[in-house]
This record gives sequence, C-alpha cells and structure tokens, in this order.
Amino acid sequence: MAAFVERVSGARLLSYAAGLRTVYVDAFGAPPWSEGPEQADAYLDRLTADVDRHGFTAALALDGDTVLGWATAWTTPHPFPADRNYPRISAALGERRTTEWLCGARKVDELAVAAHARGTGLGARLLDAVTEDQADGRCWLITSVHARATVGFYERTGWTQATDPVPGGAGLVPFLGPGHPARISAPRPV
Repeated sequence: MAAFVERVSGARLLSYAAGLRTVYVDAFGAPPWSEGPEQADAYLDRLTADVDRHGFTAALALDGDTVLGWATAWTTPHPFPADRNYPRISAALGERRTTEWLCGARKVDELAVAAHARGTGLGARLLDAVTEDQADGRCWLITSVHARATVGFYERTGWTQATDPVPGGAGLVPFLGPGHPARISAPRPV
C-alpha cells in the first residue's frame, strides 16, 4: 500500500464521494457508531455544506485513485453551535471553557481510515494534515469513550480527553489537541 496524504480543497474532496462513502461505512459501521449506507449518504450531504464553513480544511489519503481515508476540520464559530452534539459538549465544559477553549479553535469534524489501512500511521498523518497549521495549537474534536481503539489512537497521538462523557451523549467526550494551551487545565476524567 503506497498511501499518499495531501491537503485538498472541498471540491477535490467531494470528487471522491463514492470512495468517501465506502470508507465511511467501513470506519463507522461497527459499534459504538453502527452507521450504515443511509448515514454515509447523510454525511456526504452534510459535507457538501460543510466545505463552505469558515476555515474548512481537508486531507485525503489515496492509494492511486482508491480512497484510504480522509479528515475534515474547520474553525469553531462564536457563538458556539447549537446543533448536533455541540450543546452537550458545552454543558459538560461549561460556558466559559467552551468559549475560551473551543470558539475560534480548529474543530476536527471527521477522521476516517479504511480498516485495511489502520495501524499504518495514516490516521496520524491525516490528523496532522488538518491541524498542523493552527498557529495557536487550539484544536479539538469529539469522539465516544465507547470507541476504545479510537480513544487509544488519540491518546497515543497526544490528544487529551477534556471532560467525563457528556450525559445522554453515547459516551461523547471532547479531546484537546497536543498543542492546545488548555490541555493542561482540562479536568481529568474519572
């Protein structure tokens, strides 16, 4: 496998929609996500709008024309979003920390790697590609503590869990990137 990782425009990322869909189902089909083709289609619809978000950045991993993985990120707006799982994250962190730690920071929205390409360093390369140019180091993401391999991956790459799982959120937790200045202030989860 000769994976090539490159930062790409939203238009270029979307030109690989069929490959993104395949990897999405592969990466998120098992628990705790248990997402299938319908959710992959919904993600691609959302991605079409996400590419227009402020600060949108994407990275794509290819082997020839075959998609092995991708990552997307953008600048978290202020005020903090009130859709999807954002209100739960804000409730767990509190208003002050949400504003100081997350608003204006780069939020990694999606990172997916095909099963056969995991364990090769590809996920770390994709994550770096969408976060390395954030001058102040303020990067964050949401994952589930039930996705143990994913949590282990983020911890190995220097990310820090910032709260206990949010109530009613399927074990969802925010992670702060290795260069995030609030990383040392994050309360240690129980």
